[in-house]
Amino acid sequence: MPISETWLLPDGVADVLPEQAQVIETLRRAALDFLASRGYQLVYTPFIEYIESLSSLSESNQDLDLATFKVIDQLSGRLLGVRADMTPQVARIDAHVHPVAGVARYCYAGTVLHTKPQGFNTTRAPLQLGAELFGSDSIDADVEMIDVMLNLLKTAGFAEGIHLDLGHVGLFRSLVKHAGLTKAVERQLSDLYQRKALPELAEFTQELKFGADFYALGRYASDLAALQANLSAEILADDAFKQAFDAVKTTQSEIQARWPDLHIGIDVVELRSYHYHTGLMYAVYAPNRAAPLAQGGRYDGIGEHFGRARPATGFSCDLYALSAGQFETATVVVAPKGTQADLLAAIADTRGQGFSVIQLLGDDDLNSVPGATHQLVNAAGAWKVEQI
Repeated sequence: MPISETWLLPDGVADVLPEQAQVIETLRRAALDFLASRGYQLVYTPFIEYIESLSSLSESNQDLDLATFKVIDQLSGRLLGVRADMTPQVARIDAHVHPVAGVARYCYAGTVLHTKPQGFNTTRAPLQLGAELFGSDSIDADVEMIDVMLNLLKTAGFAEGIHLDLGHVGLFRSLVKHAGLTKAVERQLSDLYQRKALPELAEFTQELKFGADFYALGRYASDLAALQANLSAEILADDAFKQAFDAVKTTQSEIQARWPDLHIGIDVVELRSYHYHTGLMYAVYAPNRAAPLAQGGRYDGIGEHFGRARPATGFSCDLYALSAGQFETATVVVAPKGTQADLLAAIADTRGQGFSVIQLLGDDDLNSVPGATHQLVNAAGAWKVEQI
């Protein structure tokens, strides 16, 4: 079969054409420049690694393991993984390749690959951009990361109408531990919370130890004051639960002080990636978009797989999703063929002003330059740019 009949790309994979590619590249540069201004150092990571290096998260996050393409290395015979997320790779850098003392800040941008789309109408090859902070377990680190995420989205043009969701896996996790629940019951509760199935939750928790507290956690998940009023004194006195509860309140207060017009929602039973995150979780949404613009959270101990467990928090976003629906037509100036000194100087000067200049070839004319918007013409002995 000729290649002309088999050119179609796999499902969930697409070309990015010039009009959108320019928008994405402009956004990528602006985002990385912003992250650099906040002290986040750029790293590049390999597109493919031995699967053991990518398993620091997949051991605790089955979803990531299932999203990872796996192939056999023809040189070593070992199993390789195509990165589905860059966080494990940055954790490897922090723990093993570049183990700096104190707090380390990194940022990155690169294509990742998923075995299946991770959401409705999403690509299997996102252009992931993110930032990671290692070495601090303080609330200040989480607040900084959320503030950086919000400012980055502002750089991308999302300043109005966005919504921040805050959660914390520690509330549910500490309650499960306090009640001594089995893994099976824990999974059932997690599913009920995720589905917001309050009638089922009420019935399921009737026979559970601290069942009223588990129900209150789901019933008042978005209202910290009501939640506190409906929890038992024993649970509120639990150190781990109290620490998680206070972390959510403090983070909400500090972010609101920095972003007074930002709408902040609380959902303490938003348990996405429950077995991966260890503390605060956060996501930003925009009107008319089902998927978050950016999301992240705390994942302490991520470097343990590489011999250096450290506190860590970070976020990521997909530049393709951020730039969806945005297109930019470049200004293209066409210059006539020739080697005269004044013409070449005019071409160089026009390019120096930020324009794209294409000089005609052979017997070409303006019709041979698709997308041409202007031309360089000689008027009264002087070269100038005129709109076509």
